[in-house]
Amino acid sequence: MTTDASYDRGIAEPALLEITIGDRLTATARSHGDVEALVDVPSGRRWTWSELLDDARRVAVGLRRLGVEPGDRVGIWAPNTPEWVLVQFGTALAGVTLVNLNPSYRQRELQFALSRSGISVVVSMTRFRSSEYAQMLADARSEAPTLHEVILFDVPDQWARIHVEPTANELAELAGVGEALSPDDPINIQYTSGTTGFPKGATLSHRNILNNGYMVGELVGYTERDVVCIPVPFYHCFGMVMANLAAVCSGATMVIPAPSFDPVATLAAVAQEGCTSLYGVPTMFIAELALPGFVDYDVSTLRTGIMAGSPCPEEVMRKVIDRLGMREVSICYGMTETSPVSTQTRVDDSFERRVGTVGRVGPHLEIKIVDPFSGDTVQKGAVGEFCTRGYSVMLGYWDEPGKTAEAIDPDGWMHTGDLATMDAAGYVRITGRIKDMVIRGGENIYPREIEEFLYTHPDILDAQVIGVPDERYGEELMAWIRLRDGVSGFTADDLRAFAEGRIARHKVPRYVHVVAEFPMTVSGKVRKVQMREESVKLLGLDL
Repeated sequence: MTTDASYDRGIAEPALLEITIGDRLTATARSHGDVEALVDVPSGRRWTWSELLDDARRVAVGLRRLGVEPGDRVGIWAPNTPEWVLVQFGTALAGVTLVNLNPSYRQRELQFALSRSGISVVVSMTRFRSSEYAQMLADARSEAPTLHEVILFDVPDQWARIHVEPTANELAELAGVGEALSPDDPINIQYTSGTTGFPKGATLSHRNILNNGYMVGELVGYTERDVVCIPVPFYHCFGMVMANLAAVCSGATMVIPAPSFDPVATLAAVAQEGCTSLYGVPTMFIAELALPGFVDYDVSTLRTGIMAGSPCPEEVMRKVIDRLGMREVSICYGMTETSPVSTQTRVDDSFERRVGTVGRVGPHLEIKIVDPFSGDTVQKGAVGEFCTRGYSVMLGYWDEPGKTAEAIDPDGWMHTGDLATMDAAGYVRITGRIKDMVIRGGENIYPREIEEFLYTHPDILDAQVIGVPDERYGEELMAWIRLRDGVSGFTADDLRAFAEGRIARHKVPRYVHVVAEFPMTVSGKVRKVQMREESVKLLGLDL
């Protein structure tokens, strides 16, 4: 391959960790046992690494008492809480595959994930905000035949069923389970939507996610002296890999500022705990910087952090560096299927590279930009599809070999569907998406999934969903709708009322445009590009 080709390979150091997540937790508890591992600011609870290991072992043994064996699937359905972390590490010790359930799931999405992945136990809160988790799980049982236990961790008697005091024999058995595990065993399933049909379960191994957390942490220089504020969700790789697993690899402290993002709670946690690192998507940083009392928070301890999910506007990056003091902030790019990070800016990269690129290839990975049609690697500076290969590429989509083969080619390259360019120094710019994924505030939203839902409305004949520009979230959803004969006056309020409790709020289109026909190509395909152009003008977003 010529030096002008859009291909790069990461350095081969530090060496990859060829161990399990449980092995890494045990080693960190041994070397940094008295260092704080986890702080839950809302409840005031704290764990050292030794205490965290002990509690994770309790959960692992408790699951085994319920009959959960290595390879079984256990779901976790909650916002950011200490119990989420304990279940994450407890399942890893027990060799159990953790299935992340999005806290904003509604009944249809929950039912699908439970049934498709064959979950036997769900650990959950009773409720969060407007979501009645316990009731929804009870309603799901009839169509989820493998689900035989629901543990509500905010009900003491139920949490006590898996947070147990292990016997010496049980600890010995757990150690034996750990010795029999392989780093290549599946340990996590995360559902990520496709552009056609229902979500697919990206299946990730110990080796996948432990090493990705390790490499991300190494590139921002984490040690046991770092304190990481985590307002991003644990159910995403952003929280559970880039934060929690980066921390276990370095001995750094994980800080939970609130169950879900709250700019006031986030800055208060940074000030209270002396955080050195802060995570977020650009909209989170925008909200924090806009707080009227921003100057009252002591953020002087911050030096670094991770920003990902969508491009960072130049003025926001300037404020993150100047006002938050995050001089070593790093930009990351990737996808769930790649554990997630493929490229990352370095702490000494220029301002221009942090706002204009998503960095360069990470250690032990390969990246290339290819022509989407021929598959040939394009020249540097040319647009093509971003592909990556290496330790981070998922094992596959759970129980969907056909879908896996569509995403990962025979040579092991993950085809992301993102359009990108690579410059002479190997820095990558994401320029668009081959498919129609919408990124709203860091959430990847796939129009086809929403279109399938809209088809269930009795008044809707056909629907097409697109993304339109939005100052706050980067993109917002807009639905173009064809109504059935005799129906009129359909509005966005009508759509919101229909969607309430059925799909996650962030998937409900903000705008609705009723049309008689969709713009079509000669061959009969819907012209979404034209729809976006017309929508921008219709909504006055081209000012």
